Amino acid sequence: LSAYPPIFAPRDGPLAALAVEGLIEPHRAGRACAPRTFFDGVPAPDRLYVETMCRMLHLANFRNIGVEGLDLFFNYNPQVNDHPGRALAEIRLMGRRLDDYGLDASMLVCEITEQATRDETMLPGVVAEMRRAGLRIAIDDFGAGHSTEERLRLLEPDIVKIDGGWFADVCRHAAAEKLFRPLLALLHDHGVKVLVEGIERPDLLRVALEGGADLLQGYLLGRPALVGTIFPEAPLALDDLLRPSAKV
Repeated sequence: LSAYPPIFAPRDGPLAALAVEGLIEPHRAGRACAPRTFFDGVPAPDRLYVETMCRMLHLANFRNIGVEGLDLFFNYNPQVNDHPGRALAEIRLMGRRLDDYGLDASMLVCEITEQATRDETMLPGVVAEMRRAGLRIAIDDFGAGHSTEERLRLLEPDIVKIDGGWFADVCRHAAAEKLFRPLLALLHDHGVKVLVEGIERPDLLRVALEGGADLLQGYLLGRPALVGTIFPEAPLALDDLLRPSAKV
């Protein structure tokens, strides 16, 4: 099943969803299981097919959440599809199918996972092809391991997603804002927007806001909505979210 957690942009007044991310909610024997558990169980020869199928499923289901005006983030793992010709063919095929789904490329943001690929020289060509198709680019899980200024210069992303686990570790420090703000300033100097994910507590939201985050995502703000269910469109009151008693 496709599930779509909302992504918010902090502005004056209530928070309203600006975009969603396409995620998979796999089931085994009629019960939901963790996506990592599901993908770890996919045989290596089938991984590319399953990843591609999930991506196209998210694109096809996007219109079924019943909300207009949202952008769609989706994942691309360079470790799975690291053959240059095959990767470029997949991107071109996806571009040709967008009209079938009633989508415009300007609505789409491709999240390239932060993991290193066996052939780093392939990534710039893949990113260039995505840009030619009209897609925007995001680096996912920034801070989790391979994040460097060199990769920022290599891919020139439009958006960087701060890894939620890394961000929570930073927020354990009393001076979290002083530690976090310089990183966001560095990323903004590169001309990218910063999305902070994994916001599950009011203190994490406060640090993200005070650090200057452009986009916000996490269970405190909204859980993934399964396609076919009613998407929570109601704006969120920021003052209520920042109260210490706010619950996930």
